[in-house]
Order: sequence, then structure tokens, then C-alpha cells
Amino acid sequence: MVFAAPGEALARAEAVLGDRPSPLHASVAHQVIGIWQRDFGDMRLALTHLRRARTWAARADSAEREADVLATLGVALVHAGRTRQGMDALGRGVERGTGHTRARVLFRRAYSWWVLGHHKEALEDVRRAIPVLRQAEDVIWTARALTLRATVHLALGSVERAVADFTAAEALWDTTGQEHDKADAVESRGLAAFRAGDVPAALRLLDEAEERYAKLGTPTFMLNIRRCEVLMAAGLAAEALTEADAAIRELDGMGGQSTRKAELLLAAARAARLAGEPQTAIARAALAVRLFAGQRRTWWETHARLVLIGARHAAGRGSGRLVADAAAVAERLAALGAPAAPEAFLLAGRIALELGRTADSERHLAVAARSRHGGPPLARMTGWAAQALRAQAAGSTRGVLEACRRGLDVLDDHRMTLGASELRARATAQGAELAALAQKASLVSGRPRRLLVWSERWRATALSAPPTRPPADRALLSGMTAYREIAARAEEARMDGRPVPALEREQRRLEREIRSRTLHMRGKAPDGGDRFDVGRLLARLGDEMSLVELAVLDGRVQVLLCGRGRVRRFEAGPLAAAETEAEHVQAGLRRLAHPGAQARLPVVEAAGRRLEELLLGPAAAHLGDGPVVIVPPGRLHRVPWALLPSLRERVLSVSPSASSWLRAKETAPPPGGRQVLVRGPGLATGGAEVPELARRYGGATVLEHDDATVPRVLRELDGAGLAHIAAHGAFRADGPLFSSLRMADGPLIVHDFERLDRSPYRIILSCCDTARFAAVGADELLGLVTALLPLGTAGVVACSVPVNDAAVVPLMVALHEALGTGLSLAEALRDARAGLPADALHRATGWAFTAFGAA
Repeated sequence: MVFAAPGEALARAEAVLGDRPSPLHASVAHQVIGIWQRDFGDMRLALTHLRRARTWAARADSAEREADVLATLGVALVHAGRTRQGMDALGRGVERGTGHTRARVLFRRAYSWWVLGHHKEALEDVRRAIPVLRQAEDVIWTARALTLRATVHLALGSVERAVADFTAAEALWDTTGQEHDKADAVESRGLAAFRAGDVPAALRLLDEAEERYAKLGTPTFMLNIRRCEVLMAAGLAAEALTEADAAIRELDGMGGQSTRKAELLLAAARAARLAGEPQTAIARAALAVRLFAGQRRTWWETHARLVLIGARHAAGRGSGRLVADAAAVAERLAALGAPAAPEAFLLAGRIALELGRTADSERHLAVAARSRHGGPPLARMTGWAAQALRAQAAGSTRGVLEACRRGLDVLDDHRMTLGASELRARATAQGAELAALAQKASLVSGRPRRLLVWSERWRATALSAPPTRPPADRALLSGMTAYREIAARAEEARMDGRPVPALEREQRRLEREIRSRTLHMRGKAPDGGDRFDVGRLLARLGDEMSLVELAVLDGRVQVLLCGRGRVRRFEAGPLAAAETEAEHVQAGLRRLAHPGAQARLPVVEAAGRRLEELLLGPAAAHLGDGPVVIVPPGRLHRVPWALLPSLRERVLSVSPSASSWLRAKETAPPPGGRQVLVRGPGLATGGAEVPELARRYGGATVLEHDDATVPRVLRELDGAGLAHIAAHGAFRADGPLFSSLRMADGPLIVHDFERLDRSPYRIILSCCDTARFAAVGADELLGLVTALLPLGTAGVVACSVPVNDAAVVPLMVALHEALGTGLSLAEALRDARAGLPADALHRATGWAFTAFGAA
């Protein structure tokens, strides 16, 4: 019962001990309590009860009972880090038991071998156990043995064998009432899905397993470790680190298994390294190495050493000793048959290459490169990264570009299995090194067109295809409705000065639930994509328009000026200096949004001139007189481009990529061209421009007051030609897809927009913070505007800083007047700015708004 109904089993066992049991029954009861404490409680108490169980078994004079208890005690000792004692107990159990009992002991020794990383020995013991368990028609233990064998196969990279065993085990579990084991089977399927490269299915199954464990009230440390692996593969390393550290604290608090603590420390170290926290990774990995060594777990210790070496390298500690350590770990992993061996050879080769030890580098990279032709996507990525570094060392630009192309193609296929736009964006971080290598090779070749192609290859890829539309999932829809109601109540309470902690806790819970369900979405099969064509771009630009794409290589801004049939390259300033200056400009614009800050205007304008020097450099003198499209990297998304002197008086638009601009340019407006005007609550001006625009457009749909609810607004926005939304905007840096516009019934969030069949062709967002983004992945942006662009929107006007509500009204009215003459959004915004009063307040308001896209 201890795995079917743990709490009830514990109570029954304690009741048995309170009733003067026979030695045989006392042995069973102490064993049950020991198992419960071992897996769900305090390891010291577990060992105490299991030793008593062994003593009572000896008094009962039952060799079979003693063998069974020895097996349970052995597993507990191994988990406590007392490896030699544990394996000795398991060996004595095998000797004492016969037949069916001996098969159960063999299973538990196989499990212990797996915990220790001795996979060959684990497979041998479980191979001997399964036929006997089947012959005895022991369904539960046969299913456990099949699950264990599948798990060992996964550790060795044999996914197909693992899936076959998991499937057979699950069919057996369906005939039993073993709820804990059933939850474990779902968890195991999640691990198999992950190893097969299906991240959404893995997340869904692990979440389902967690729900099952929660009903049983049992801790889930193995699940935490596995979910950390999946989160890291999904680009959510910071979340994986948070989960691992929280599980370690919980485990320490209950005096739990030492083996699980070591594995959680290893997961935390991997996550910290991927999250860009090398010192944290070093601390976690060093402790994991010590624990694994004390537990005699060579397989695990070697993996922890790999993470420790990688973290030291990331912290800038490259040395010949580090190369030797990495090579030794790589050889050891290869001897153990670990799938991580290519990663270790790549690390050794990379460090050697940085130190100029080309012979050593070539030897290690050649071994790592063999993994490029088979295995899961991330393993093939490792192989192509090694091949690209080999070509770079050999001075072969062609070889570098070919390896980078092949590696990014693999990652493209992997990304497209992800349905959630957040996961697609974050997954690009895994291709950042290949993209950077290709860009450097292109720069060295002296061919600006080639550099443009590679700058585009890994920029704003999450926008290259619409995200998978959220399913008509009742739980998801009801969760979003509940979230909206709670958020509205919390906002109302804040305005009344009432405390909101309980509402905020419920809001965070609902956010986690919504996000979890959207991450489960699986993407559509890749269709080969629409490759970027420089010739097509130049043809669209013609002789009057210019597109400026900014690439960053080795910390400096490279300006690629496209137009009049050619691509030219200019070098501008350091990216770090430009980011600092952009922050100063943002602060200045925030000050200018308030009356009485006129004296700040010259300071802000001077900062705009410095930004131009840093971002455009000599290219500013070659822009000509026509319209300009700016394509900045993600880290420069907050620059108010209209403030730069050479861009101030011209038609200006911004796009996340040249490919995105081309798609917007070629997007046809919907038939009918409906206009939708929305006015949300709580605006300082009451959304004063909306009644004026309603008179201008005549037959426009106007949603205001109680009509401006999220369901109604979404229904009207779908397929509209033009939408104007005057509503308070809230940007969420901690959860960009929960950035929102406030409607009458609560927030309209980015997840809501993703449910549209087609977002409005043109959309104007007239309030603060609607053009703010979170930079994630390699060069991706998540936010309201970037959610709209893949869904059919060809042009957006939005604002990246807080603005003066009253000053916005004349700007918006002028913008719509210009649109009425047939101008594009960028042209209309230029003219609207020019028509504003020349005081600091109105000029800052005009600079704060940006036209995105091409409509």
C-alpha cells in the first residue's frame, strides 16, 4: 500500500506496531514505515525503522522476509550516501532470497546500480529479475522492473527501447491501484518524450505527474530534477535554477535523501551556467562533485565535473590544466557510454582553441563533430558547433558557414515543434554561438550582403511564423477569465487603498496555470520556411527607401545600409555605450512628460546626437532623403529613433528584422477595412481622442464604458482594417506575455491576442508602455507589438515610455487626419509630429511614439 496510498499505509503500519504484533508482522510494519520515511520523509528515521525490520525478520526466522528487508535497507543506505554498506546489504539479500523474493531483491539492486550510474550492472540484474516476476504473475513488480529498464535505456540514449518498456509497463499499471507508481509512469513518459525531442509533450506529462503526486501528498524530487532538464532545453534556465534551489531547501528541511540532493545540485549547476551565473554554477557543481564522490557514483561525479569545468571556463578561467581536465572528463564519459561525451569533447576543443593549442583543439573537436549526424537535435547541434570551430581554426570561411547553416537548420526543426511563441523565442539562445560564428566569418570575408544574410538568419525568428493558436481548452479559457476577474479586483482594491496580498497570490497562481497550459502546445511541422533574399529586399526598397540593419559583433555596432540596389557596411560605436545612452534618453523623455521640465530638452537632444554617433556612425551621412526602416538588435529596442537628428524629420519605421518588414510590406489589407475604436477605463483624458475619431470615421465600431470588455474587443478586432485602442498599458518584464491593456472587465493580455484568427491590419496603441519588450533568446523580443506582427498586423504605432495623456490627444487626432489622406502609418506619424506645438512636452510626446512594420 505504501505506493498506492502512502498516508494510509503509514497509519496502518503504526497501528500494527501498537497492537503487540508477531515478529513477522512487526518486521513488515517497520519496513513500511522505513520505506515511507526513505522516500517521503527523514532518512535517519528510515534507517532506524529498517534496521528494526531486519531484527524482527531474523526473530521470525524467515529467510525470505530478511532478504526482502535487506533489499529495502540497501536502497536506503545507497540513498543516504553509504554506498558500500548499501550494496553489501543488497548482496546479502540476493544470497538469502530465493525464487520470487530473490527477483524482487534483484530489481532493487538494479535500481541501486542505476542510482549509482552503473548502467551495465543495472541492466544485468533487471534482465534476471523480469522473467521470474512475470512467471509469478507479479504485475506490480514486473511493471516496476520494466519502468526501471526503460529509465536505464534512456540514460544510455536508447530512446526506442525505453519507449517500448514504458508502454508495456503502463499497460500493466492500468490493471492495478498503485497510484504512486502510475504517477511515476506518467513522469517517465515525460522523460521519454523529452529524450525524443518533444519538449511540449514532456512539459505536459511532467505537469500531469505533479498533479497526481500532489493528490497523494508525496514529495517530487525526481520530478523536479527531470523538469529542470526540460526547462533548460526550452531556454528557461533561470526557472530551472529557481526550481532546483527550492527543491534543495525542501529536501534539507526534511532530512531527505543525500543522493537526490546531489542530483538537484547538479541540475542547479547546469541551470546556473546556462542562465549566465558562472559563480553560482561553480559553487553548486563543486558541492555536487564532493557528494557524488563520497557516494561512489562515478557516472554522476563525471557529469558534475563537466559542468564545473564549463562554469570555470565561462568565468574566464581558461588554462592548459582546464583543457586536460575537460579532455579527461570527455574520455571518461565516452568510456561510460554517456550521451554527454560530445559536449565534453567540444568544451575541451573550445578551450584549447582559445589558448592557441590548435593540434589539441582539432583532436577534441573532431571527436565532438561526429555527433552531428545522429541523435536528438541538441546533440546534433553540439556536433555542428564543433565542426564550425574546426573550420574556423582551419581558416575556411566556407566551412564555417556550411556548418553553421546545417546546425541552425537542426535547431529550426526543433523550434518549430514548439507551439508557444515564448519557447520559440527562448530556444534561439541555443543557436547564438553558431549565428555569431557565421557573422564573424562573413565580416572577415568583406562581403556586406553575406553579413546581412547571416544577421537575418537568427534575428526575430519567433516572428517568422504565427504561434500555434491556443486550443479551445475549457480549463485554459476559464483560467483566463478567472485571471481577468482577479486582476480587475486587485486593481480596484489598490485604487481604494485596500490590501491585496491574497488577490495577488491568486493572480500569480492563475498566471502559472495559464502559462503552463500554453507551453504544452505543440507546433506545426516545419514547411521549409521563406528564406531571406537580399535581392527581393533591395527590389522592394527601390531607389528612394533605405533599410538600416544593425548587427553587433564583438561588442561593436555594424551598420548595414541597404538601398539603391546595394548593401554597404559601416562601423559605429560600442554597444554597451549605446545601451547606456539609450537609458539616459528614456529617463529624459519620462521627465519631459511632465509640465515644467522644459530645461531638460537640450540635454535630451544632446543625448540623441550622441546616440546617432554610436548607432549610425558614418552611415548617417549616406541615408539620402527618402524613408528609412531601422532594424535594431533586441538589446536596442528601447531607443526612441525619431530623436536621432538624421531621422527626426523623415518617414521612419522600425522592424524586428528585414524579413519581418518584407512580410508586412507584402501583407494585403483585409476586404472591407472595418475601423474599431476602443476606449478603456481610468484614462486621465477619458480617451478624449476617441469621440473625435468616431465622428471622423462615421461607421466605425466604438467600444467604450461597459461595452469595452475583453471578449467583445477581441471579437471586433479580429480581421479589422484599422484599430485604435486608448487604454492604459502595463508592461510585465517578469512575464512579457502578461503585458496588458486595461479593459472594462480587466486586462487584455498578449495571450488573448494570440487567440485572434487575424489581428487588425493596422493598430494604433495610444497609451504608455505599449511598445516595451523583453529581450530573450539570441535576439528575440516578447511583448504586445511582437505578438501582433505574426498574426496579420502589418503596421503598429505604439509608445515605449510613459507620456502625457493630454499631449497624446492632438498627436493621435493629427495622425488619423494624415491616414485619411492615404498615407502609411510612418508617413502619418511624421506629419503628425511636425504639426504639434514646438514646446518640450509635445516634442517629447512625438518622439516617444514609433511606427512598426510597413503599413
